[in-house]
Amino acid sequence: MFETQVGTCAIAWSDAGISGLQLPEGAVAATRARAARRYQSPERPLSVEAQAAVDGIRALLAGQPDDLSSILLDMHGVPAFNQRVYELARRIPPGQTLTYGDIASRVGGRGLARAVGQALGHNPFAIIVPCHRVVAASGAWGGFSAHGGLDLKRRLLELEGMTTLPALLPF
Repeated sequence: MFETQVGTCAIAWSDAGISGLQLPEGAVAATRARAARRYQSPERPLSVEAQAAVDGIRALLAGQPDDLSSILLDMHGVPAFNQRVYELARRIPPGQTLTYGDIASRVGGRGLARAVGQALGHNPFAIIVPCHRVVAASGAWGGFSAHGGLDLKRRLLELEGMTTLPALLPF
């Protein structure tokens, strides 16, 4: 468990890398309980790698433009399609966006935009895999499945320096 600009988060890790990040659930007890269910890992002191990830996440959420790409992820158990989506989402710079369709076109065709949305909705690495930087083709914010929904998505983008939904990045 660790504090950030958006509230108390939880992180899980293995020898292979970060295996999950839980965004705040509103109350610390709820975040702790959800993290325990999702990651089935007891609370323990942070490893060096997990501490580096926490430091990077805190810095990003404090307005420092770190893309967190140096954080190793443990993708054990993550479907291959989702892994490809997550790899592409990690390339989106802080404060910028791409559409679900942009990512879909890179993983097999624009018709996979809904599948991209579902993969991002199951993202166990929120913030590290910046699903909040993916928006709808219409220019709308799209969805966000974390506690706080679109308000949290907007806040995360604002913390990265975006105050209005910008023109979309060319991809």
